[in-house]
Amino acid sequence: MTRIHPKKLLNSKWTAVKPKNKEKHFMITAVEFDEEGSVVECIIEAVLSKNEYNIEWRELNHADCWKQGWK
Repeated sequence: MTRIHPKKLLNSKWTAVKPKNKEKHFMITAVEFDEEGSVVECIIEAVLSKNEYNIEWRELNHADCWKQGWK
């Protein structure tokens, strides 16, 4: 299980363990916080296709779905 701090999400790089639509490498392009510092919204962008997806940032902690960095 990968541990990541919400404040370090922006511009972090991720690799999908099971790529869909030939999209494997991603980067977090936007993170929105509420007044208490909790993540409200997290946008992940596919590097090659530039498609953007809304993602629950805690899903990145699941090693069976995501690896930190581009691998």
